[in-house]
Amino acid sequence: MGQGGKPRRAQAYDGELSAAVTRAQQGDEAAFAVAYRIVQPGLLGYLRGLVGEDAEDVASDAWLEIARDLGRFQGDGAGFRGWTATIARHRALDHLRRQRVRPRSAVLEADVLELPGPHSTHEQALESLSTARALELVRGLPRDQAEAVLLRVVVGLDGPAAARVLGKRPGAVRTAAHRGLKRLARELGVTDEARRTLGESK
Repeated sequence: MGQGGKPRRAQAYDGELSAAVTRAQQGDEAAFAVAYRIVQPGLLGYLRGLVGEDAEDVASDAWLEIARDLGRFQGDGAGFRGWTATIARHRALDHLRRQRVRPRSAVLEADVLELPGPHSTHEQALESLSTARALELVRGLPRDQAEAVLLRVVVGLDGPAAARVLGKRPGAVRTAAHRGLKRLARELGVTDEARRTLGESK
């Protein structure tokens, strides 16, 4: 786990993302494309967990709003990921209201969860989520747990940022993520140390 309890994948990109967002706010279209490339895979994985096959359409709507409101954003790379996740979640909930269906359980693709970099216990735990069995388990989690796991692992948000996206107290989100990850860890044989690193960090 990186500084502040963020997955290393997200932390590795935060500096690049922050710089790209700053340049994009000054009108640099290439920089906006860089920010999109960094954020989109996790955002799409999160949306697949909420709206299934409609994720691409919802993501497109979210990015239109992100581009429109970019000048109002204030914050760093981590803040930008949280801000975009909040917008995407609102678009997803609007979509579900229009469809008059409840949010579906998480539907993830293995490539969203593949991680680069050194193989520490944390990376091994996350990489194990790319197995077919893990995807089946995530789909079977209660919605609050699935969404907390998606935001923490796929989008790469820390506990407080995930709580802001969901409009819940950080403790409630940590508990949901902990319970979801505990269940996944039990089924996947992931070590207690890796589960604690993922689910109990602030």
